Amino acid sequence: MNQQALSAFIWSVADLLRGDYKQADYGKVILPFTVLRRLDCVLEPTKDAVLAEHAAKTAQGMNPEPFLLRKARQTFYNTSKLDMRKLMGDQDNIAQNLFAYIQAFSPDVRDVFERFEFAVQVDRLAKTGLLYQVTEKFAHIDLHPSKVDNHQMGLIFEELIRKFAELSNETAGEHFTPREVIRLMVNLLFVEDDAILSKPGVVRTIYDPTAGTGGMLSVAGEHLVEHNDKASLVMYGQELNPESYAICKADMLIKGQDVANIVFGNTLADDGQPHEKFDYMLSNPPFGVEWKKVEKAVRTEHESQGFNGRFGPGLPRVSDGSLLFLMHLLSKMRPAVDGGSRFGIVLNGSPLFTGAAGSGESEIRRYVLENDLVEAIVALPTDMFYNTGISTYVWVLSNRKPMHRKGKLQLIDASSFWRKMRKTLGSKRKEMGDDDIATVTRLFGGFHEARLASVLDANGKEIARQVLLEGEQPPATPQGGKVRLAPLSLIFSNEEFGYRTITIERPLRDIRGQIVLGERGKAKGKPQADSALRDTENVPLGEDVELYFRREVMPHAEGAWIC
Repeated sequence: MNQQALSAFIWSVADLLRGDYKQADYGKVILPFTVLRRLDCVLEPTKDAVLAEHAAKTAQGMNPEPFLLRKARQTFYNTSKLDMRKLMGDQDNIAQNLFAYIQAFSPDVRDVFERFEFAVQVDRLAKTGLLYQVTEKFAHIDLHPSKVDNHQMGLIFEELIRKFAELSNETAGEHFTPREVIRLMVNLLFVEDDAILSKPGVVRTIYDPTAGTGGMLSVAGEHLVEHNDKASLVMYGQELNPESYAICKADMLIKGQDVANIVFGNTLADDGQPHEKFDYMLSNPPFGVEWKKVEKAVRTEHESQGFNGRFGPGLPRVSDGSLLFLMHLLSKMRPAVDGGSRFGIVLNGSPLFTGAAGSGESEIRRYVLENDLVEAIVALPTDMFYNTGISTYVWVLSNRKPMHRKGKLQLIDASSFWRKMRKTLGSKRKEMGDDDIATVTRLFGGFHEARLASVLDANGKEIARQVLLEGEQPPATPQGGKVRLAPLSLIFSNEEFGYRTITIERPLRDIRGQIVLGERGKAKGKPQADSALRDTENVPLGEDVELYFRREVMPHAEGAWIC
């Protein structure tokens, strides 16, 4: 059974809940029971050995925990003689026994179910007479790792959350990122470090401040193991949504990660990893979400700590907090002398274009450009995310740029690299294929400039396309058709993106059109400025201000000067 079929089977539990539960509340039952069954299946092969070890060590008056972890061959355990199938043997005491079973888990697992507020749901199911039926349904779902691996299990959780979000009128995009977008981001993070990451025993850290269900961290771990099964990726994260946090923590437990590294809470208001620096980072922060709730804490840190805190460069407008997450990640970069960092973050178009010179957004952009931190910006296709069809971009930033990238910024237009999905999922109608991801990775990894050649037939229909690296010739033009060339990857110097703002004054004129001169003090004999005609110009950083003024302003503004 594939993960979609399995997700549908699990979701069929909703048929039992209909009438007693609102649709928006189905997930409050289905998600924790799915996690419970998964943990139940993972521990089954070692359960007898754990129970025997627990009895022996308890009889000897020893702390059994380290021995139980060793016997369970996991980072968690359960000391109850019950499991989900045995719970079926006592229908009259199902609630009491289920509570006892949950309490017999190790502390980290109990925390997972507390975040789900599972006890509330168990009580509610018991009162409606549904607890036994729901438990029985899950007890017969086979979620053993031999049948459903960790990758598939992650996809099942994501499918369930998507259904849950649709019914509760939430946005699934708040919880997870499409897997192909994550694969692209992970490729961009690791492609320049293949030689280092191929060494036996290499250990690196990765962090996601908006971890959701842990999808980004999981894909990064899978990618590294595929390339080097002797490598180790230590995962860190923080998540605000209790259900997503619980799923992420459960997933990290099963993967053998240290779940103390997965923190619950609001990253912007309360940094859960205040003293940590990381090798790699990934994030898909919410698009266009205001940060009013955390404004006091953020402004206080900005004003009192400046560049010693996380938000030194400036603060964006309250209506969109995505650039706050970018600055948060900048603060988590390992110093370049200690090996440096690279991170990828998904942003909408607002951080690219919003804010005039001197605004918070402009100052943040200026900071990353002047400090040569931006390696590349990749434009993604529209309709890629579950909760929005708007244009999105992957920014790749690093404080350890290789020499050939220093002072440069690469722009890659991958907006046409997509295929239509067979089934629409919310706003998600498109997906990037493996070949598309490989092409973008190759352009970034090779630091190539390139064009996209689209071959059109006589009717204007595209019949072929080809990526042309610099110096390569376009394909032959078909009879009656044409070849359309478009920029695909361009490399610019940082100065071409930054600018300084100058104020342009024009002379005040009297009713006869004569320039009015000052009569007193330092202004005596000098043209007076007409405040109604005052204007500003943005001069690219790479340009000489005087030359720009003579070329772009003076021909159109006689007598103007720079204030």
